Parts: sequence; C-alpha cells; structure tokens
Amino acid sequence: MNHRSKMIGALLAGGTALAATVGGGAPAAAHPFGPPTTAQVVVDGSRVDISWQPAEDDWVVLGQSLGAFEDPSAGPVATQLTGEQKLRESAAVRDYLRERITVSQHGQPCRGELKPLDGLLAQGARLTFDCPAPVRTLDITLTALTDLNQAYRTILRADSASPAETLYTAAADTHQVDFTQSGGGLGSATALAFGVGAAAVLGALLVPLSRRRTRSTA
Repeated sequence: MNHRSKMIGALLAGGTALAATVGGGAPAAAHPFGPPTTAQVVVDGSRVDISWQPAEDDWVVLGQSLGAFEDPSAGPVATQLTGEQKLRESAAVRDYLRERITVSQHGQPCRGELKPLDGLLAQGARLTFDCPAPVRTLDITLTALTDLNQAYRTILRADSASPAETLYTAAADTHQVDFTQSGGGLGSATALAFGVGAAAVLGALLVPLSRRRTRSTA
C-alpha cells in the first residue's frame, strides 16, 4: 500500500484526522484522473441491482462537498464516529446517491431504493430498482462525481448485457443497455419454473415412447 492509500485509509478510519485534513471550508481536491470509478449492474426479471464503487479518496471528496464532515475551523469536531460512519449517516450523501444513480425503462423511471451504506468502502453504494416490466433494455444514468469535476469517469459493467462495459462521462451520462441477448427479461425464478415445466413435458412424452419400444421388442 502506498503512502497515498495509507493516508486516505487513516482519514476514513478516524473522524478527527479526516476533519483536520480536509477541513478548512473548501472541499478536498478531487482526483478524477486516476482509474475510472466502477459500477456493476445485475438484472433479474423486473429487478435491477446497481453497485457504485468510487475510490476511497473520492468518498472523502464527496463527503466533504456534501457537509458530511465537520469543519474544524468552525467549531468542535465529533470524534465518536469514523469518517466512514459519518458518510453512512449523512442524509445529504444518501439523497445525492439516489438522485445521481437512476434507471428508466421505456421512458418510465424505475422505483429505486438505496440500501444501507454499511461497509460502503468495501461494497460501495448499492441500489435496487423495481421496473414496470421484465427488463429487456434499460436507460441507466450515472452522474455522481461529475458535478465536482467533469473529468470523472465511470465504467458500468454488466456481464449479461450488450455492451458488457459502458463508459460514462460528464458529456455522456445516460446509456441504453440491452439485456435481450442474455435473456435478461427472464428472471431466475421464471427460468427455473420454465425448466421444470419443460422437463415435465419431456418426461410425459418419453413415457409412451418407452412403452412402445417395450411392446415392439416383446
């Protein structure tokens, strides 16, 4: 682990160190020129799960810009919570994530829910969307961090979609993702039911055939 990573880890582990380092009124400097932020999308029937994983220093930048951390020059700084806990408990952070990570289907927004931000450094921000119908194509919008610096980029990965990877930028923050090639509209429960039904039909067809063969060889 390099010095930069150790410093950021210390910031998020300790509320006092974090506030003292990024405090002073101005937001901490953003770092948009490293590897892109990543996001992952998984579809099951009409349900869509997205996880958004920025770097640790970008969590610091985001928390500072939204007021999740106290300004030590303005008064006492609470030391009972770590920087990660302050991010998790910030209503402004939660609202920001809900507003800037969205999904729509055929022009209709899918109802989204932000999961608790427990372990956000390891797991990222996780959102679940319920769409009106089984998913075939989606319009996914990711605008997190680009309001802080337009050089930020996010790569959205979808193992069972086309394209499998999509680059999001400030100028291209909404993309259509096609899940039809993977049968994305067929949820796991539906697929299981279909498989069981098909097996039952096949079994029913094979029984008479087996009886015919037995008679013919008798």
